[in-house]
Amino acid sequence: MKNKNLILSLLASFIFLASFTVLKDDVYTVNIERSSIDWSAKKVVGGHVGAVKISSGTLIYNEKGLKGGSFVMDLANLTSDNERLTTHLKNDDFFSVDKHPSSKFEITKVAPAGTDRVNITGNLTIKGITHPITFPASVKQQKGVIVAVASGVKVDRTKYDIKYRSKSFFGDIGDKAIDDEFELNINLSANKK
Repeated sequence: MKNKNLILSLLASFIFLASFTVLKDDVYTVNIERSSIDWSAKKVVGGHVGAVKISSGTLIYNEKGLKGGSFVMDLANLTSDNERLTTHLKNDDFFSVDKHPSSKFEITKVAPAGTDRVNITGNLTIKGITHPITFPASVKQQKGVIVAVASGVKVDRTKYDIKYRSKSFFGDIGDKAIDDEFELNINLSANKK
């Protein structure tokens, strides 16, 4: 009797465990030609816009949706709407591109937030300094392509030792102050390997 109960118990456990399917993670490679990151920054009088190219990246996706990934930004090819500003952004007042030619974002958590919407949390590294950020994004997968879009992603530059003309550090700067936060508009397109 004990053997029969043991066998039934093992069989029930096997059926129960077999009902859980293991989700296969697929790796998608970011298409650097079809992907873009635009940035905007404000100051007391006006503001500036520009772009930064993505040099590499991957997204991990399964039947439940986006699971993880990372991408690298090529700060050496950072652009802005003003040539003199572009040069200034690359020096030590801002991104220290000679010492830190790239920046990285690595996803640590993805939480559902509605149809094709998620909240992405990850580690952003700029100038060798890493801090977590969270932002909403739209993620769609179709025919072997993932498109992930996030608009208005706020980044506090002072957390990355970029303090140039920050009111938080230079209170008497007046109308020469630059906002501590800048915004990124991220548009990633990734193809299944």
